[in-house]
Amino acid sequence: MPTSNAQQPNYQLRYILSGHSMSISSLKFSPDGTMLASAAADKRVKIWDASSGDIITTFEGHTEGISDIAWSGDSDCIASASDDKTVRIWSLDAGTTVKILKGHTNFVFCVNYNPRSSLLVSGGFDETVRVWDVARGKSLKVLPAHSDPVTAVAFSHDGTLIVSCAMDGLIRIWDAESGQCLKTLVDDDNPICSHVVFSPNSKFVLASTQDSTIRLWNYHTSRCVKTYTGHTNRTYCISASFSRTGWPYVVGGSEDSKVYIWDLQSRQVMQVLEGHRDAVLAVATHPTRNCIASASMEKDLTIRLWFDEPAANGVS
Repeated sequence: MPTSNAQQPNYQLRYILSGHSMSISSLKFSPDGTMLASAAADKRVKIWDASSGDIITTFEGHTEGISDIAWSGDSDCIASASDDKTVRIWSLDAGTTVKILKGHTNFVFCVNYNPRSSLLVSGGFDETVRVWDVARGKSLKVLPAHSDPVTAVAFSHDGTLIVSCAMDGLIRIWDAESGQCLKTLVDDDNPICSHVVFSPNSKFVLASTQDSTIRLWNYHTSRCVKTYTGHTNRTYCISASFSRTGWPYVVGGSEDSKVYIWDLQSRQVMQVLEGHRDAVLAVATHPTRNCIASASMEKDLTIRLWFDEPAANGVS
């Protein structure tokens, strides 16, 4: 785990993006950092220029709301998970759907690519995790993963592991090739787990839970090594992530309409970003720059792009 040499962040609002007509559920920066994708209950995926905040394109085709999106590694495609029980893959070049993945028997709530973009993993209200062959558009494995709806799935950074979490409060680590469950992480209080992601070195898992806590797990030892508090999360599935490649910060949304930034090591709240007028469900951190995207629910419906002042002055 990196040592804490994080300086006080000074994120300032630079852009407010408007375009969605219902609650925004997911934000993701493209791996090359040039674009930001957003998805919402309005059944649309929107692609924005990450530098200017200008809209690039809008994808429409889902018949129900979208809960999650994921970029392919080459930033050429977007996958979206919808309440219409499908995952769609959209091509930025073609400007349309290139594949529709069918197999889930209930809402698809979460989706992610492996690093080589050859596999997709998805999770849904049917309590399963599915692994898909992207090229063939076929389901390779169905993992009977949880006893409640699956709320988040992600690959490790070498693609060998999958992590999933669910409303049953369990976090499971899977072998991506065999589909074998390698580890189950259980918190004593067993709160609903909203979101989970591997750390950049894949040695830890960051989990957001609906007891207003974010936990950093060493899954090798099955120990929670850090907890982050101060935000409010008791009702919705709210994402959290690490900032940049050095990951000195943890960034998360909150039901009090704010974005919280914690020091990874000290667990102190370093900055609180205010301005949204409703619960912030989605946050994303830029892959190379000190930039955070956040999005809010019905009373607001905006996406906000925040830049750390040193980055805004040309020092990244």
